[in-house]
Amino acid sequence: MEDRIYKVSKIEGEYAVLIDEATGDDLFIALALLPEGTDLGSRLLWKDFEYTILKG
Repeated sequence: MEDRIYKVSKIEGEYAVLIDEATGDDLFIALALLPEGTDLGSRLLWKDFEYTILKG
């Protein structure tokens, strides 16, 4: 699978809505699956079935 970069566009309770920066598609995912410190506007790298927060 190829790496993906997402941006957190919305947080609703225990779930987040991520926007795929390459395609613009939405992804609805549980916050428990995202790294600690994920917040509205965070950019996330999905690689090897794991999310990491991108700095900068």
